[in-house]
Amino acid sequence: MTKTISTNIGVAVGGSVLAILLTASFAFAAGGFDQYGYNDTARIFNGTGASWCLAGGQAANCVGIYSPDKLVMKWTSDWDRGNAEGWANPPYSSAWTDNEWNGKKGGSGSVWHYKIKWIGDCGADYTPLPDGGYCIWGQFETVMDQGSDPSYGPGHFWFAHAIPNGYGAN
Repeated sequence: MTKTISTNIGVAVGGSVLAILLTASFAFAAGGFDQYGYNDTARIFNGTGASWCLAGGQAANCVGIYSPDKLVMKWTSDWDRGNAEGWANPPYSSAWTDNEWNGKKGGSGSVWHYKIKWIGDCGADYTPLPDGGYCIWGQFETVMDQGSDPSYGPGHFWFAHAIPNGYGAN
């Protein structure tokens, strides 16, 4: 009886592992995550600051103490189009990116969230905009920039909180 139970458990575990491996291989073949954490088909990055650095051809510690932090980024097809065109053929009305840093476990201790969208010419970096966001990279609005970072100081900080705080309103 014991041998039958352990054999059945072994078959079940082995079958589960095989199913997981097959699913993972199909996902990768269909445009899944690369070794750095990018899934260009789904337009998501799920990795660390270090893996983001490596994907960009930089040293793994290119963001210093934030390198071990978890990082999730999401973006739209219009963001990809803008990058491919060097942002030279506007409008990019649905271009946005969302970046979430989390260094609470084994990282910097920082937790930060950015929402950035294309709005067209907006001036110099960090120029305040009327809705509560700020200009960055000359044609993007940071509609949300908030979080906490023990390297910066105690407490929670809001550097941008545009109204509305979503991507759909330009």
